[in-house]
Amino acid sequence: VQLQASGGGLVQPGGSLRLSCAASGRAFRQYTMGWFRQAPGKEREFVAAIRQTDNSRYYADSVKGRFTISGDNAKNTAYLQMNNLKPEDTANYYCAAGSGLIVSSIRQPSRYNYWGQGTQVTVSS
Repeated sequence: VQLQASGGGLVQPGGSLRLSCAASGRAFRQYTMGWFRQAPGKEREFVAAIRQTDNSRYYADSVKGRFTISGDNAKNTAYLQMNNLKPEDTANYYCAAGSGLIVSSIRQPSRYNYWGQGTQVTVSS
């Protein structure tokens, strides 16, 4: 599986962006798709994930209520809609795909098998 992330950019506080993660290959719907982010000098952190087998969604507390993850099996694409962005959301955002993830491992980057390149999100006035 190859992943291609896009949609990052510069946005003012309170603004919105939608990130996309296009996946190649078959069996897209069998993967858990995750979004992680990494700011300079910080560790990569979990943002959101969707387990496509049952459409279960998981969010970091810091983005709950502002970000929405979704998947489109017809387009082999996962999305991260980000609303009410804050300066602390500034980071390089990565999408990832993993198979056979159990709930307790969904937030762990090491559990994901495939990663896309990052897309930079900068929230600043």
